[in-house]
Amino acid sequence: MKRGAETREEISRRFVVRSFWVFGVFVFFSFFLVVRATYLQVLNKDFLIEQGNLRQIRDINIAAYRGTINDRNNKPLAISIPVDTISINPKKFNEDDIKIKQLSVLLGRDHEELIKLIKNSKSKSFLYIERKVSTNISDQIKLLNIANLDFKREYKRSYPAGEIISQLLGLTNIDEEGKEGVELQYDASLRGIPGVKRILKDKHNRHIENIKIIKSPKSGTDLTLSIDLRLQHIAHRALERAIIENKAYSGSVILVDAPRGEILAIANYPSYDNNETFSLNPDSMRNRAIIDMYEPGSSIKPFILARAIDSGLYDLASLIDTSPVKIGSRTIRDTRELGEVDLATVLMRSSNAGMSRIGLSLESDALWEMMSDFGFGSYVTDGFPGESRGRLHHHTEWGEIGKATMSYGYGITVTPIQLAQAYSVIANNGLYTPLSLRKGLFNERKRVINEDTAKTLLSMLEKVVEDGTSKKAAVNGYRVGGKSGTAWKTSGAGGYSTDRYRSIFAGIAPIDDPRLVAVVFIEEPTGEFYYGGDVAAPVFSEIISQSLQLLSIPPQGFITKPDLVADNKND
Repeated sequence: MKRGAETREEISRRFVVRSFWVFGVFVFFSFFLVVRATYLQVLNKDFLIEQGNLRQIRDINIAAYRGTINDRNNKPLAISIPVDTISINPKKFNEDDIKIKQLSVLLGRDHEELIKLIKNSKSKSFLYIERKVSTNISDQIKLLNIANLDFKREYKRSYPAGEIISQLLGLTNIDEEGKEGVELQYDASLRGIPGVKRILKDKHNRHIENIKIIKSPKSGTDLTLSIDLRLQHIAHRALERAIIENKAYSGSVILVDAPRGEILAIANYPSYDNNETFSLNPDSMRNRAIIDMYEPGSSIKPFILARAIDSGLYDLASLIDTSPVKIGSRTIRDTRELGEVDLATVLMRSSNAGMSRIGLSLESDALWEMMSDFGFGSYVTDGFPGESRGRLHHHTEWGEIGKATMSYGYGITVTPIQLAQAYSVIANNGLYTPLSLRKGLFNERKRVINEDTAKTLLSMLEKVVEDGTSKKAAVNGYRVGGKSGTAWKTSGAGGYSTDRYRSIFAGIAPIDDPRLVAVVFIEEPTGEFYYGGDVAAPVFSEIISQSLQLLSIPPQGFITKPDLVADNKND
């Protein structure tokens, strides 16, 4: 019995000891938990809040709206439309989600390729699923409620006029940074400044709430060009038709408001649609009217005559010998000898021999200075990307043959926009008015030739259209003037091709009160005609006729437009 009683006491003692240890351990851990909780909730509260926020609160950029480009009548030429960019973190994304197939359908993507792309990107923490998705599509994708699919609002550039004016406007890249044309030239002002906002997301990276705007975005500055979209359509349509009908390689047209120095239209063909950036052809993207350099042929002759008249050595009564001119081994002759003729006839019949004699009689330094003052050899725009200066050699490099050939348009290269600038000087009574692609920029003028000289040239240019090599430039109801040019193209061997030509016409309208200057370049016409008076002059006539009417410039009288082929082929 005693032995049994001791056993019970021993058991009871052991129970007490064990209970004490269990209680002690419980108290210890309870104390530890209280201390840890106090540490976390009181002493380390800010750290925990920050870590929680890092997992749910994000600061993200707000895309800035790029400035709109408008024509002179506030018609939009380039606008930005809202789109969404969709991305994921491949490490956290479940590509086996059944909704991914619906996502593929909405994006127009192959389902298997999309899954493969995600799986192959598991080592990355960021992957674009699709950039620049239209909002109507992205709104449907959001309804799928796919976990860890991230949406970011951006903008996409759109060009309502498309190929009509694409080479001038250029384009932006996917991040709306200017890469070509006006978009690049004025990128600094067109591009806005992004903002920042704080948002709340759930554990699946889905946007729950906008918390606050930290920094508001600043939109880019709108840009108003001098271009008139109505006239741009006219110029593009006429140029396209001429290129097709004459089976030409390419062409350019520039239309200028001469008194204001504003470019109203600048068209090139072939063109491209800058809304379709997936198949860009660099050759079609080039703005030939500003970038390409050409030998101008006979269209340069009025400026040689400008110096001749301004110098006092010549007037309208001066007689010029148009017999062949021999310089060393070279002989310059016309297709038909005219004998001794006055200045107006030299220009009207486009005599190369006569122009060579006139050019050789002028002082080289004075002639070079005046050609420079007309804008040859200089930039015309205020920074259009890729603009060419042309080539006007210094007079010390000319020599007799160089000076003679330059007098009828060889050995000098110009851009179409330079030729438009130079003819604008004649239209503005001898004053150089810098051309501009922006509306309302009135730059300081400078005198290049005497006012009487300019008026004399205007009357001579009118005779060229009435009775000379450019009859097809005539416009019913209006007095117009101008000069055609037909230049051989250079060959690969360093000489000139005898079967590849460039057709040019530059003109002014109306002659009695000049308002418009137009320059037409047609590259390599291969149809029935190739002379500037036959190929380029009709384009001038069509564009000027429609433009004068659209601008409500009243006619001076009715003139029957002759349907004739020029009778002297020196141009």
